[in-house]
Amino acid sequence: MATVAPVGKNLFDRVVSDRGLGIAAAIMLAVVAVAVMRGHADWSLISWPVWAHLGLIAAALALTPVMLIRPKGNRPHRVLGWVWAIAMILTALSSLLIRDANHGRFSVIHILSVWVLIRVPLLVWRARSHNVAGHRRGVRGIVFGALLIAGFFTFPFDRLLGHWLFA
Repeated sequence: MATVAPVGKNLFDRVVSDRGLGIAAAIMLAVVAVAVMRGHADWSLISWPVWAHLGLIAAALALTPVMLIRPKGNRPHRVLGWVWAIAMILTALSSLLIRDANHGRFSVIHILSVWVLIRVPLLVWRARSHNVAGHRRGVRGIVFGALLIAGFFTFPFDRLLGHWLFA
């Protein structure tokens, strides 16, 4: 009977831990909260899709450290995982309604929304089929790319959160 050789960790997994991603998500949530609070004078000017998007992303960011740092595979993890997945899907869908920055058209950032809409159901499928390694890789990729990297790019270039945070 053949045995399967253990798969080594890739560079990303060796450099960035689940705990580190969870802490980074908590920091991102704190920075978003500060930006939103600093922008209180403009709140009445913000459309409902932007508010929905901010609220949903805040929910996903708040759940991310809990999901990554606490024990995995148990009932609380599965229940919170469904909430996180729904928040991510609704975040991506709400972003498709936000087109203020590109004269009513989709922009390059909307590619990320489509990517999330494809990848999150795949994460759920991998978890339900007990593909733990694939599920873990996928979650880490979405947290890093869709929450942290994309979140970082909401602050420069005179985007709304950047304007509120640095004004």
